[in-house]
Amino acid sequence: MSHVFPRHTKAQLPTAVAGDGCYLIDADGKRYFDGSGGAAVSCLGHSDADVIKAVQDQVGKLAFAHTSFLTSDPAEELADLLIANAPGDLDRVYFVSGGSEATESAIKLARQYYLEKGETERRHVIARRQSYHGNTLGALAAGGNEWRRAQFAPLLIDISHIAPCYEYAERPEGETPYDYGQRVANELEAEILRLGPETVMAFMAEPVVGATSGAVPPVEGYFKRVREICDQYGVLLILDEVMCGMGRTGHLFACDADDVAPDILCIAKGLGAGYQPIGAMLCSKQIYQAIEAGSGFFQHGHTYIGHPVATAAALAVVRSMLDRGLVQRSAEMGEKLQAALVERFGQHPNVGDIRGRGLFRGIELVADRNTKTPFDPSVGLAKKIKKAAFEAGLICYPMSGTRDGVNGDHILLAPPFIITGEQITEVVDKLELAIGKSLP
Repeated sequence: MSHVFPRHTKAQLPTAVAGDGCYLIDADGKRYFDGSGGAAVSCLGHSDADVIKAVQDQVGKLAFAHTSFLTSDPAEELADLLIANAPGDLDRVYFVSGGSEATESAIKLARQYYLEKGETERRHVIARRQSYHGNTLGALAAGGNEWRRAQFAPLLIDISHIAPCYEYAERPEGETPYDYGQRVANELEAEILRLGPETVMAFMAEPVVGATSGAVPPVEGYFKRVREICDQYGVLLILDEVMCGMGRTGHLFACDADDVAPDILCIAKGLGAGYQPIGAMLCSKQIYQAIEAGSGFFQHGHTYIGHPVATAAALAVVRSMLDRGLVQRSAEMGEKLQAALVERFGQHPNVGDIRGRGLFRGIELVADRNTKTPFDPSVGLAKKIKKAAFEAGLICYPMSGTRDGVNGDHILLAPPFIITGEQITEVVDKLELAIGKSLP
């Protein structure tokens, strides 16, 4: 009898005992292709020799040093490498242990930044519906995933949510993609004016929406307009790249595809590639200097920030991505995956949209392609596909509530960057089997 508190008390899960490239292996020897990288985590696969060696070497030298007393070489080197490749004037890195900690840190830093500047009325955060920013209370409040928020709603701070940039489901016929993007971006300005510009501190968004909606990219020009609005009203732009960043979309930082730089950027998942728990919040030189010239102390912190073994692992991961050309490989293999999905499912009567960037792809399932009508939630389609795919030896990430937290189903794919063409065929074959078994 297990004493582990599982995600679901009724689930009987196999035990993972080994990893081999893109595959996980259970105690019975069954191999599962990790088509979602867990949750867009395992970008290098499960047996990368360079990262394993980096972890082993660091444990042998220094396992832990609390950052209130000491810094460490791996943390310093990783920060330098990230900033050397970061967009805009991002200049400082605050290491944490995961994505929720990164977004929580970003919200708190935004508030303290304005306190240090004497703009004490700035307290509101604006985010988007159908977004996800983590599971701590602050991050959950910022997120627009209604299913995750519902039972904790009385505990959440009040955060405004405007429309997402969700072209497939929400752009009306007759409106160009560009005009649609500008219109929904302008909802940010309207909400800032409604709240009072002097009271708004930040707008938070995922450059490519992850788990909640399934790899939804913005239309061209959307984020440039968002950046203009933030600049006009002195509002910080926080981009959450926890899931879509670190090469996942074919750019080291996802926002590079839209030629936009944030004031604060959050990363995790692919940063450690699963070899160690790690996340990071990057902030601009301007924000850091306000703290430095003011109190000098960011009133925040966690025990494991800047952990030497975690930062050593992440340093090896980022070096591997850059030195081996794996970010470019993510872009190239992503196009091949997209082409294979379109070839197999492009005319499927229950596949409405196949979307994404790089090796971050979403398939939206519908009851009717012409009307884009989702399946009734009672069908439980996402859950059925997940089970059928797993039985076939494919780990993927189906979710329900794609449209509004209740209606809609999608499948998220985020395989390791080392995926081969033959393995793309394996993924598509097993996915076709799972979808066929699951449709009503």
